[in-house]
Amino acid sequence: MYYAYVLQSMVDGRLYKGHCENIESRLRDHNTGKTRSTKGYVPWKLVYFETFESREEAIERERYLKSGVGREFLKTQILSQ
Repeated sequence: MYYAYVLQSMVDGRLYKGHCENIESRLRDHNTGKTRSTKGYVPWKLVYFETFESREEAIERERYLKSGVGREFLKTQILSQ
């Protein structure tokens, strides 16, 4: 299984979108500073994810989530939780 996911920094609320095969391990990588682009905003919490059969589908969904329409979609999803 592959995942498209969204993390939120508990420092300033910014969102990070990505894809991976093991979501627990990837969140740990982000929170231990192993990811350069997120290490300055640790800790992170998982606020949204979707599951896919293929890496290509997860990458496509990550690209969507990074688009303007995708960001608007995420606002409705995250605020409704």
